[in-house]
Amino acid sequence: MNSNSVKFSITIPAYKGRFLYEAIESVLRQTYNNWELIIVDDCSPEDIFGIVNQFSDPRIRYYRNEENCGAVNVVDNWNKCLEYATGDYIICMGDDDRLLPNCLEDLVKLIRKYPSLDVYHAWTQIIDENGAAKRALIKRNEFENVFSLISHKIKGDYQFIGDFCFKLSSLKDCGGYYKLPLAWCSDDITSYRAAEKKGIANTQTICFEYRVSSLTITKQVSKEIIDYKVKSLLAEKKWIENLLDRFNTFCFNTDERIYYIQVRDNLSKYISEEVSQLIYLDIKNRYRGISYWIHFFYRYRLSTLIMFKIFLYSSYYDFCKKMKR
Repeated sequence: MNSNSVKFSITIPAYKGRFLYEAIESVLRQTYNNWELIIVDDCSPEDIFGIVNQFSDPRIRYYRNEENCGAVNVVDNWNKCLEYATGDYIICMGDDDRLLPNCLEDLVKLIRKYPSLDVYHAWTQIIDENGAAKRALIKRNEFENVFSLISHKIKGDYQFIGDFCFKLSSLKDCGGYYKLPLAWCSDDITSYRAAEKKGIANTQTICFEYRVSSLTITKQVSKEIIDYKVKSLLAEKKWIENLLDRFNTFCFNTDERIYYIQVRDNLSKYISEEVSQLIYLDIKNRYRGISYWIHFFYRYRLSTLIMFKIFLYSSYYDFCKKMKR
């Protein structure tokens, strides 16, 4: 494999302009130079083209959707980006995220070491609205199987779509990025699907920066958003359960079997806890009361303990509101 033979398609499904210049600039600063940057403007009311037009690099390509995909169907724009990509591997970063200068170079090293894989993962750190580093996420083993990958998520280790680098041909063959409302859990299932047969390799240096800001979709709350997130979590649970059914503990060596068992034994608890947090938000914002969620008690398979917590939270919230009057 020649030193510059791997071509990356870096894609930005863009809607917000506030941090876009930084995102583009971070790509231009890469120490590895064989890449294309594809920016797909989701019919934004902001001047996305004006920001892109400040750069003259011929590797940057700009497209604008005729109609807005919107936040609920944002994965459609991810897949629009995929349609335009011509590289060997693809990264889908947010319009407010950044690649560190070593990102592509470190991914190339992994690709050369593990050339048969369909997905690779970048060690990530969180940055704030000002671009300051807040904390690094957990460092993962250089190679792991799909159940090890899932176990990280179940244990509460964050991951984002921009963390992952997919083999472009394999991603297209399986239908592109997995679509769920708000892209909630879409990054998870897309990466699990890519790692299912061959595993995943992780960089051992920090090379991706995920920005947390007031503009982040995941920070927004409404009755509809809560419903979409609950729906997506249940879809993720079903997908992982189907994956567990396709495998058994005899498929793995001893270390890999441990992760399979962890996922099998903790999946329902993880989903229940995640759903309960959304119910807390729903009750806190007074969208719906406890009686609404009791009606769906068996549908969400929530434990009695979790429903009791929800009841206490609801009662405590009502008490606090009365004390403020």
